[in-house]
Amino acid sequence: MSRTKTFLTVVADATGEVFEYPELLMAGMNGTSCCRPQADELIPLPEGSRLFTIPDTPPIGFDRRSGERKTLTALPKSWGGGPVQAVSAFVTPAFTRTLLPAADYTQKKVELTLWSYTAVGWCVEEERFYVAAVRVDRNRQWEPQYFDDRLLDPLVRRRVAEQQENRLVVQLSRCALDYHCFAAKNLFFGRWEAPLPTSPACNAQCLGCISYQEEPKACQSSQDRLDFVPTVEEICQVAVPHLQHAENAIVSFGQGCEGDPILQTDTIAAAVREMRRQTTRGTINFNSNASIPDAIDKLAKAGVDSIRISLNSVQERFYNAYYRPRHYRFSDVMESARRAKQHGMFTMLNYLVFPGISDREDEVERLQEVIEEIGIDLIQMRNLSIDPLMYWRAMGAEGQGIGMKTMLDRIKREIPRIQYGYFNRCKENFYPPGYETDWPLPASIG
Repeated sequence: MSRTKTFLTVVADATGEVFEYPELLMAGMNGTSCCRPQADELIPLPEGSRLFTIPDTPPIGFDRRSGERKTLTALPKSWGGGPVQAVSAFVTPAFTRTLLPAADYTQKKVELTLWSYTAVGWCVEEERFYVAAVRVDRNRQWEPQYFDDRLLDPLVRRRVAEQQENRLVVQLSRCALDYHCFAAKNLFFGRWEAPLPTSPACNAQCLGCISYQEEPKACQSSQDRLDFVPTVEEICQVAVPHLQHAENAIVSFGQGCEGDPILQTDTIAAAVREMRRQTTRGTINFNSNASIPDAIDKLAKAGVDSIRISLNSVQERFYNAYYRPRHYRFSDVMESARRAKQHGMFTMLNYLVFPGISDREDEVERLQEVIEEIGIDLIQMRNLSIDPLMYWRAMGAEGQGIGMKTMLDRIKREIPRIQYGYFNRCKENFYPPGYETDWPLPASIG
């Protein structure tokens, strides 16, 4: 990308109408530090992404003439005056954000919705939006064009009618139609990765949990949590046909509509054994906080192929501040990762990233140590969906990071075998040809 391109701040008026602001150059935030985006931190807004306002939150940019940082508190009188709001992008999956939107978050009056807030600007020369992001996964199976609800609805109705006594099928029909979960939709389309939620309980109290919030003043959860434990028969009625017939078949325990599946290890292990009795086809994946090491032994023995371990940091103080674990310690998570790798599972980190935390020098150094010590195969660089100010204050952090793109480049340079991604993989593609040198990925979809 040419460094001569001009990127302007994007703002919105009180009605939510979005437009560029000619007098302010685009800014982004690393933690709470305001900065000008670097050329390799910006890409054209990917197809399927969305723009939205950050209510009652003044945008920040850099004065086009003086270069000084400026907070815009109102629209100019020549534009009609009135309130002005910051604008954010919600970037489609497969892309990891590099900067947060530059805004005065201390002025907002509510806790923000559990979305991933990404800096967005307007490229003058190309007359299109750019976002602060980088592509980390080539998989195109999760793009919105493949999830047409007009085709989905009759498939869901037919499956529910055929298996109306199966509570898991009924639950997943709601996930597909009401929550628009792409994985649940895959089940009814008969393809790719399908979910197997199993646990109504959790042993963590994640600050940004999307299915359950205990504190009255906390951010609102985006969906209701599963309220039953499916039987082995119910699980297998969903999983076995998918494993037997679906293209690139994956079934995954651990979904957004449940607690943590590790608390249902015995039921899941029994279900996996039954799946593998009926078919050897497809991939069985386990998404979890990995808080019980002995459970990993049982799951591996039963036949689980891969594990994705969720964490926001490889440093205990940051991990505890977000996950707020109950009856387990961060050391248990690391021990589970070791055992998973020792048992031959494809071992991934579901790394919930946040500019200013994930790219801190101490975090990057520790992450490299964990990759090497345990033998981590892949890091899913997933954008943490949370109010930026809430998260920053909870972490108790100061300063800023080295930059997300710099962080990604450094780790890949020093540990060439590590893979980046955003999605789970079928076992045939755990180690694709050329993975040791295949970075960076193409910047844009087109």
